[in-house]
Amino acid sequence: MIPLSLELLPLAAESEGATHAVGPIETALVSVLVVVGTFFLIVGTVGLLRLPNVYNRMHATSKATTLGAASIALAGFVFYGPGGDGLMSLVTVVFLFLTAPTGAHMISRAAQRMGIDFLSEVTWPAGPDTGGEDTDVTPTDD
Repeated sequence: MIPLSLELLPLAAESEGATHAVGPIETALVSVLVVVGTFFLIVGTVGLLRLPNVYNRMHATSKATTLGAASIALAGFVFYGPGGDGLMSLVTVVFLFLTAPTGAHMISRAAQRMGIDFLSEVTWPAGPDTGGEDTDVTPTDD
């Protein structure tokens, strides 16, 4: 049987050859960001598995997993600092926030063009004069 110890394991940056030391505040912040990121990633995964159609699944994966991955990348920035790998973590966050909404929008439009409907009680947004019904509106020359 392995004896259990209450001693915390040192972080990799605190070992030999480390370029910087991580203090207790940074360690706590990294831990919180990783836990929050993991929570959002799990919520996005559950949403992907449990939600009924492509639109709901797309919403769960684009929102929750973007926040989860961004939280974990921010933990990398806190851990590594503003240069090198930390800068790469910030670039990752920017990349996620620029590409995830675009990808979700493209998936939604492709699903609509393929004829995949919303749930029966939901309709596509329409202009204010159509009463909320989904109609094709062609522009006129007035």
